[in-house]
Amino acid sequence: MEPVSSPLTTHVLDTASGLPAQGLCLCLSRLENHGQQWTELRRSYTNPDGRCPGLLLPGQMKAGTYKLTFDTEGYWKKRGQDSFYPYVEVVFTITNETHKFHVPLLLSPWSYTTYRGS
Repeated sequence: MEPVSSPLTTHVLDTASGLPAQGLCLCLSRLENHGQQWTELRRSYTNPDGRCPGLLLPGQMKAGTYKLTFDTEGYWKKRGQDSFYPYVEVVFTITNETHKFHVPLLLSPWSYTTYRGS
């Protein structure tokens, strides 16, 4: 039986090493209470491929504002590397819960880039 894919995915690449960012802690939250409070939906770690499968189950996603918080400081400390950004927050809006969303993060100790992937 094939695993059910999540409607929301992320992939973190360590551009300093050219490898996937394995073991990076991240948290998915949704803005609730008319934009007053973040509610944590899931806390997890990236796998050996730098991905975090199953962020949301099918049917769990609804229109709204979401945030992925990546613990970049913890990731770099485990590798004995100083870094400039202690965490990265990527805030995005989902308007159509029937679509799939992919949020990649390209990461180095001194910079990061993100975009809406496919």
